[in-house]
Amino acid sequence: MNFVAGVLSLVIFLLVSAPVTVFSSDPPRYERSIESYEMPDVVLINQDGERVRFKKLIETDKRVVVDFIYGTCTTICPIMSAGYTNLQRKLGTETEAVRLVSITIDPEHDSPDVLKEYLGKYRAKPGWDFLTGSRRDIERVMTAFDAYFRDKMDHQPLAFIRMPSDGKWVRLYGLLSGVDFLKEYQKAGNE
Repeated sequence: MNFVAGVLSLVIFLLVSAPVTVFSSDPPRYERSIESYEMPDVVLINQDGERVRFKKLIETDKRVVVDFIYGTCTTICPIMSAGYTNLQRKLGTETEAVRLVSITIDPEHDSPDVLKEYLGKYRAKPGWDFLTGSRRDIERVMTAFDAYFRDKMDHQPLAFIRMPSDGKWVRLYGLLSGVDFLKEYQKAGNE
């Protein structure tokens, strides 16, 4: 195992297994809002090389969680992906009730093979798809979420949870703890 992979494994382990202390008087470390978005009907490619209609993938009766990351990121993407891993672990057998979607912001590099390897590093379970596609289609999706990043070094910690009851989205800006992410996920299913 090379040094970077070792550090990444350690970060994942610590984020997933470390106890989290929550103080009710602490202010939130992230911003939350409810938004309506109109998704483009674009075709993207998943980690298995399969073409998927993005709009059809996310318009489901399941809760859908979307983020924008890239395979070679060493800053916020590993933390956000560890959040997905933690969510899948905490949901256990209930993981079938959610669809996790990560969309690359570096489609020139992130081929399906790179996406598959990335998901393997995080021990992703079924129900977590990592999507790539043409630069144009990726930008259309980012713009639809009001999350356009001019380049990968400009990306922000954003996650979106689609509420199946009305199709609205919870927009989360900031790095969430595992406890906060699970709380937001559960709350989005009851709003």
